[in-house]
Amino acid sequence: MLTPNMNYANLKDSYLFYNIAKKTDAYMEIHSSQRLLRLGIGDVSLPLCGAVIDALHSAVDDQADKKTFMGYMPECGAPFLRSAIAEHYKKRGVLLDTDEVFVSSGASDELGDILDLFDSSSSALVIEPAYPAYVDANIIAGRKILHYHAGEKDDFAPYPDDSVKADIIYICSPNNPTGAVYTKEKLQAWVEFANKNGSVILFDAAYEAFIDDEDIPHSIFEIDGAKTCAIEICSLSKTAGFTGTRCGYTVIPKTLERNGMHLNDMWVRNRTTKTNGVSYIIQKGAAAVFTEEGQAQIKANIRVYKDNAKVLMSALDKVGAWYCGGKNAPYIWMKCPDGMTSWEFFDLLFEKAQIVGTPGVGFGENGDGYFRFTTFGNPDDTKTAAGRIVELLK
Repeated sequence: MLTPNMNYANLKDSYLFYNIAKKTDAYMEIHSSQRLLRLGIGDVSLPLCGAVIDALHSAVDDQADKKTFMGYMPECGAPFLRSAIAEHYKKRGVLLDTDEVFVSSGASDELGDILDLFDSSSSALVIEPAYPAYVDANIIAGRKILHYHAGEKDDFAPYPDDSVKADIIYICSPNNPTGAVYTKEKLQAWVEFANKNGSVILFDAAYEAFIDDEDIPHSIFEIDGAKTCAIEICSLSKTAGFTGTRCGYTVIPKTLERNGMHLNDMWVRNRTTKTNGVSYIIQKGAAAVFTEEGQAQIKANIRVYKDNAKVLMSALDKVGAWYCGGKNAPYIWMKCPDGMTSWEFFDLLFEKAQIVGTPGVGFGENGDGYFRFTTFGNPDDTKTAAGRIVELLK
């Protein structure tokens, strides 16, 4: 008899978004005329920029002409897009070979697939609060997981602890859900820790485009020594509105080696075995993001979300709330008032102000007592929600 992967039985049921949907549906059945202000969803609200749309249309036309038609694409990514991404890194002082860049269908897919590079006996360190898929993907693989708790004392971006050892280390900066960012000093400490212990850092840089501070790294490869211990996974979802279009990229240096195995070569073999690559049309649209015109347009969209963050942070400042994030990230992580639990504060905001956010406990047990707001919403809704927060908590 076939034995299924029994690790699935070890997954905890995730009631977070189910419970949010259930509460909102029940409320709207009774209050159908009222409008909820949704500051919890992590999806963008602005459309793809003009440069991307033009490139997508052009690529569709290419597919209608025998002379320009494209079939299967290279599994690791089209050379034109890999080169554009490498050139983008070069502008920040990070030198990459084109074949160190791999085009993907998005960071979420890649964060799960990349675990194929590591034996199931390896351990994974997850700095929580964290994107829940980090934990779930390793449970499915049957790995030992170390839950490394961040907190207010370190602004939810901790230093490594030499007493804690792990083979795989997850770092997300800017962080989802906390909006925290890692300084160069902190990242340097993690890189040295990983090199000393033979660990590999999986650096989730999905929100790097939201960084404003010049001294905050956009890439782990801005740190000395990172090319011998890190893999960087990036996304165009929040950067350029590709949540429904799906494209991202992963950087694996050729100098990253463990036990005589080169992880770049391993990933080439993995992709050529398991994928047929990302479509030509999508890659042409993605390449437009890295043009001068595309960069100007996506930065204008990001500025709308950054302005939303300023509105929410101003409201929280007025009521004396503790929070982190917002300045360099599309997420704001607020401490619930008066010792309330995450769900108690959810209910308060929901019932008294018709605002929907995300309870922090859904991102790890040490997230209880905190609450996540996103800044991807409509600016008018964000301003209305900010006013209601002040009125409710002042």
